[in-house]
Order: sequence, then structure tokens, then C-alpha cells
Amino acid sequence: MAIVEFVEIGLERCLREPPEVLRGARFGLLMNQASVDRSFRYACDLLAERFPGQLAAIFSPQHGLWGEEQANMIESPHGWYESLGLPVYSLYSQTRRPTPEMLSGLDCLVVDLQDVGTRVYTFGWTLRECLIACAAAKVAVVVLDRPNPLGGQVVEGPLLERGFESFVGGASIPLRHGLTLGELARLLNEEQKIGARLEIVPMAGWRREMLFEQTGRSWVMPSPNMPRTTTALLYPGGVLLEGTNLSEGRGTTTPFEVVGAPFIEPNRLLAVLATVRLPGLAPRPIRFVPTFDKWRGQSCSGTALHVVDASAVRSVAAMLHILAAVRRLWPRDFAWLPPPYEYENTKMPIDILFGSARLRESLDGRKDTENASPATLDLVADLASLDEAAWWRRVQPHLLYD
Repeated sequence: MAIVEFVEIGLERCLREPPEVLRGARFGLLMNQASVDRSFRYACDLLAERFPGQLAAIFSPQHGLWGEEQANMIESPHGWYESLGLPVYSLYSQTRRPTPEMLSGLDCLVVDLQDVGTRVYTFGWTLRECLIACAAAKVAVVVLDRPNPLGGQVVEGPLLERGFESFVGGASIPLRHGLTLGELARLLNEEQKIGARLEIVPMAGWRREMLFEQTGRSWVMPSPNMPRTTTALLYPGGVLLEGTNLSEGRGTTTPFEVVGAPFIEPNRLLAVLATVRLPGLAPRPIRFVPTFDKWRGQSCSGTALHVVDASAVRSVAAMLHILAAVRRLWPRDFAWLPPPYEYENTKMPIDILFGSARLRESLDGRKDTENASPATLDLVADLASLDEAAWWRRVQPHLLYD
């Protein structure tokens, strides 16, 4: 059994040893309901108590401060944090970048968000928008780092290709990138020449081999469909279903841990999956009825994905095998969803999720039989390919943890 060690997050280190940039500074705070310390106190309350009179505004990412809004392009209104008497500016509204008016009078913007280590999760791109806005306004940015729940050693491709940038991918990084939010901020600020004054308050005790269960921390879901760490582990591949008419489990209690649609015959699907390797995962035939989102109120059948060895899971490759199988077995029923998706009105959702048109074009162009074949295995390996050594060389200057 993995050894559990208590990791001190950036928020707690900031309270204990405040960075010089915060001394006497008037600052804003980008956070949500998962921005808590070990006692489950919110970052805004803790920072307001530690720095009296200095916290001037709160900012929230997608899903809002309290994680009330479910899916993409459901915007959150601006609000008010009653107990502190502070405005809450939504950065998933008519704007996804802080306006000059929002930043007016601030010396610094503090960021405390729990990311999930996947390119398409929008928190990293909200941070990028903050870096750009703060660089223009000459406002410093301080990131209070938190664990990557997937650890910091395993990465999964592919890289996003030029021309497929969007709010679910603003840089050429892998689907599962292996970075903390602080490390990603350093990479973006340097590679994209944003030029923000950036400071990271790192964690103490976190090591790259740690999955979230080894950190001694309690999971607080950072978005409505990220209820547990198993969800996060399957999300890098599972999120690709959002570009298809297959249910990814939204409207159930296990989002991103199931795959289904009314037209799928579970035994046929599992017979194909039995011929390929799904490391760390055990598929099980299921039926479920989503209460909202795709196939709402209709009985869907498909597969549940049980994690039996978290360190072995490669969810991107697993989902590519599932998509390839469904596309072959039910070619007249399976469909790619049309835009819009995350404010992209032209490109296909699956293309901006995957980072190129290669997945869609490859599966649409195949003439396979209903059985898995070596050609399919080669196709999945090619689609998920990533030069890991080159990736780690590229990010090495920005890593905060050995």
C-alpha cells in the first residue's frame, strides 16, 4: 500500500511565511469552493484574516465560486461575498480575462485553484488570461501551488497542434501534462513571452510520484463533475467523449467513469475491449439513465471503468480504444458533435479537445471489421504518441519539484 505523507499546500505556506510581494499589497484572489486549507476554511477568509484590509476582490473560474454551473458555456454571473463585503468577479461570463476595471487599484492577484492535470480543464487557461491581463496592468501574480492529483511523472499525448488553440487548450501541451498549476504558469509566462511578474508559493513535501491519495489531503471537488480523484484520473481520456454523442456520465453520480448510449450493446463492446490492453482498468457492462445532458431520461448501455491500479492507468489510450470500437461497431449511430463548444464556433469540438483533427479523420477513414486488429492497435499508439523525453526537456527549467 502506498505511503501517505502530509503535503503542505501553497496556501498554508503563504499564511505561515508570506511572500514579500504581499506585504502591504492590495490584492485580489482567484479561487473557488475547493480553495481550502487542511481545516476546510476558505482561502478568502484565511487571507483576509492574515492580511487585514488588503484583500479587495474575489475572482472565480468556470463553474463559479461555488461550483453551481454544470457544463461548458453556462456562464456565472458576478456576485458578492457577503461575510467579507467583497465583489466576486466571474471570469467565465461575458469575459474570461480580468478587465482593467476589475484590476484597478490592485497590486497583486493571488491564484489558489485545484487543477486536475489535464490540458482541457479550463482553470489553467483562466490563469493564462490572468497573466496576460496582469502583465498589461503591471499587477503581480502569485500562484499558491497545489498537487497535481495525477502526479507529476506520467504524461499522455498528444500535443495540441498549432491552429487548434481554444479555451480548452491555449498552448502546445499534452492532454495529461504532469505539471502543477504553478509549473504550468511558469511555462506559459516564459514560452508565450507574457512577461507577467510571477511568483509561485510552492508546496512542501510534494513529490512527483505522488498521486493525490498519497498527499494526506482531502479531496474537495473543484467542479461539479469532478467528485473524486478517480474521476480526475480518468478525465484526460474521458473528456474526449464531450466531442461525441456518447454519454460521459454527466447526469450520473460517476461522471467520466462510464461510457454509454442507447445504441451500444455492452457485450459486443466488451468483447472488442478484451482484445486490447487497458492497463490499470477493469471494464464492466452497465446500464444507466442520465438525469441531464446527453441522452437525458433515456436508458444508456455501455461500460463502467473500474480503476484497479491507479499508477498503471493511461486513460487517453483507453478511451481511444473505446472510441475506435464504438465507431466501428455502430457506424450509423455514433456521431461527432458539432460546434459551438467552449466559445469555439467553427472547429469541431472533438478537434479542439484532442488538439487536432487527426482523431476524427483517422476513425472516420477506417474500414475495419467489428473485431480489433493490429492496425487498430497501431492507430491508437500513433494517435496517443508523445515524445516524453522531449517534453521533460522542454519543461525542465520550469519545474518546482524534483
